[in-house]
Amino acid sequence: MDFLTEKVMYISLFILIIHTIETLAYAVRLSGARVGLIASALSLFNLIVIVSRMANMMQQPFTGSLVDSAPSSNTLAFVESQYRVIIGASTIGTLVGIVLLPTFIALFSRAIIHLSKKGGSIPSLLKTLFSLEYIKRGLNQMHFPNRTYLQGISLNDIPKRLFLINMVVTAIYTIGVLSALYAALLAPERSSTAIMASGLINGIATILLVVFVDPKISVMADNVINKRGDYSKLKNVSLMMVTSRLLGTLLAQILFIPGAKYIAWFTKFIV
Repeated sequence: MDFLTEKVMYISLFILIIHTIETLAYAVRLSGARVGLIASALSLFNLIVIVSRMANMMQQPFTGSLVDSAPSSNTLAFVESQYRVIIGASTIGTLVGIVLLPTFIALFSRAIIHLSKKGGSIPSLLKTLFSLEYIKRGLNQMHFPNRTYLQGISLNDIPKRLFLINMVVTAIYTIGVLSALYAALLAPERSSTAIMASGLINGIATILLVVFVDPKISVMADNVINKRGDYSKLKNVSLMMVTSRLLGTLLAQILFIPGAKYIAWFTKFIV
């Protein structure tokens, strides 16, 4: 267990928090549809996404430093073990987000209303969110998913194509940086090229998410607001999305090494 260093634990904790935040972002549209303020909800959603993306960029240098500090012998197996722990942290973070989802739907509903009343002032919203009174209220609102929360869910209502796309995109996003760093070890003569490929991979994953996933959920939320859709169906799809996200982090464990080998192979055509 020499690979389980203090730095790996800190990075894993950071990744866990990032994936918890990104999973909870799915609660924002549900909250917006619940209170009838979808535009304000999207503003809060964008804030959460920006924070999680920035946090993800901040951890990349520390993740890369694991390669530099790896032992000279058995380097590949050592780094692979460390990176698989980090990928596992993304799965745990997603699970934490799923458990906290009902609580944050209630909290985000209040936050969206506050944001609307304050004319869209994010600083005012943040001041309220981090106040002692709001934190106490949040603890009182805390409740976990139960059987009644899952009532009415039908597999027939789940768009299977959207489920699979979200799962694959999540897997790509989870391993984009890690596979690129590992590819640098597989092809040391093209290490810089392989590392720089991580931005391209994550960019492609983000584009796929924006093109194929986000518009579908946004339209469903709009339909609920305009009385053309059912809130329970939107909730079902949102729960489906967080489930596919969870499976995506598990799929990332399978795709990690093949993805690294593909990046290492592809760099031949760039250099």
